[in-house]
Amino acid sequence: MTGPDPEVHVTALDDPGRTARLMWTHFEPVHAVTYFHPRARAAYEAVGLRGYWRGYFAGRAAPLGPTDAAPVIAAFFTFAPHMVARALPAVWRLATPQEALRARLTGAVQALAELTYELPESHLAEAAELLEGAAAEADGAGRVLGAANAALPRGEYPLARLWQAATTLREHRGDGHVAALIAADLDPVETLAWRVAVDMSPQNLLGRGWSEEQWGAARARLVERGWLTAEGAPTEHGRARFAAVEDATDVAAARPWRALGPQRTDRLRELLEPIARAGHTVIPAGSPIGLPALRG
Repeated sequence: MTGPDPEVHVTALDDPGRTARLMWTHFEPVHAVTYFHPRARAAYEAVGLRGYWRGYFAGRAAPLGPTDAAPVIAAFFTFAPHMVARALPAVWRLATPQEALRARLTGAVQALAELTYELPESHLAEAAELLEGAAAEADGAGRVLGAANAALPRGEYPLARLWQAATTLREHRGDGHVAALIAADLDPVETLAWRVAVDMSPQNLLGRGWSEEQWGAARARLVERGWLTAEGAPTEHGRARFAAVEDATDVAAARPWRALGPQRTDRLRELLEPIARAGHTVIPAGSPIGLPALRG
């Protein structure tokens, strides 16, 4: 979950980290329809995954197979362990991982079809081809969710291919972001407390299962470390440290775009822009994915 950067805009693709962040703002809305579009929710419910969190945990964890809670607690990072354990492995009694995977792809494709019906098939096919090219260059070493998604079968139709490539790149970047947070010695609830202090509505993050005592202790630790003032406001030290986390996330996500090259990357950005703008229409303001608006 990377935070908004008000300086993101269309620019020359000559800085690997900056390019990675620019492209994230274009492929993340493609992936994110799976969380926010009613067709995605309906697809999960059709296989027995009723309730938002059942669909979320089953769909996102399904590439790992019928896993217990522990690997998902580690990989998803910001959810309280007891919240994950309440969902997993219980959801596999409602739907198998294979059924959850079919449901999430069906819902995402239906959502994207509704949002992109005005775009010609050739536009979607070219975007899918280029995005798959970038996703193929995403190194899975040390990136559990990215690698698990990269190993899934290739979609048959352009929208399925587009969504799956966006999802692989999204989870690849997220794995790198978790690594950067750990390197900065930020635990999950400290990360959330920092985001609330900086730019995120508490209502969007309090549903992740942490108690008031855990929130309070995390804020106290951030104050002690100089990230927050005693009043809970971000300090310059904290902002600089978290900016370093974001920079490390961007650099770690840059390899696919270096491999794709500046011309094809810029062409992909152009193709993704109308799709991303359509995706933004279903992403709530202040959503917990922290996605900035497209610029340009």
